[in-house]
Amino acid sequence: MADVCDTNSHEVEENNITRRTKQWVRLNVGGTYFLTTKTTLSRDPNSFLFRLCQEDSDLISDRDETGAYLIDRDPTYFSPVLNYLRHGKLVINKDLVEEGVLEEAEFYNITELIRLVKERICLRDNRPLKDSKKHVYRVIQCHEDELTQMVSTMSDGWKFEQLINIGSQYNYGNEDHAEFLCVVSREYGTSSVDAKEAEPTDRAKVLQQKGSRM
Repeated sequence: MADVCDTNSHEVEENNITRRTKQWVRLNVGGTYFLTTKTTLSRDPNSFLFRLCQEDSDLISDRDETGAYLIDRDPTYFSPVLNYLRHGKLVINKDLVEEGVLEEAEFYNITELIRLVKERICLRDNRPLKDSKKHVYRVIQCHEDELTQMVSTMSDGWKFEQLINIGSQYNYGNEDHAEFLCVVSREYGTSSVDAKEAEPTDRAKVLQQKGSRM
């Protein structure tokens, strides 16, 4: 009786091991092996990978000498696809481009992943660049006695950059009144820079360079 019980227990254990083993799937993607479960590959029932791991699959796929399914795709871009199937999140390494992941998502026909990657691409393309701000320069000519008032009444956002002495052009009585070029600048986002405001930029920079040599 004891021998019969031991035999039955052993058979049950073997059956459990066999059942658990059948849950694992080995994939050979472009020469790189991936080990995952049928549960993971079944996340999207309309996907190529779901159909591949079904026992009555209508897909014809070769296997290598280890029994792994052969898939002729880029293994680098398969990793984010498999990770999405594992945890439902889109994680893309910095050295990968979204379009590459999208290509794989479309190949494997994973609907939700396709949507997420397209959304990520849209956000990336519409994100303002870090250096998208422009400095617009203006040059104002004034007399020496007008400097203080001119600087104190500058509009909001305009900053004083440089003062260039261009000499004396006028003589009132016995006193010379020097003339100055005052260079001021303002920072704009590229979308708000008016073309007319941007025109003096190059001239102002040249004047700044001249002023630094005076």
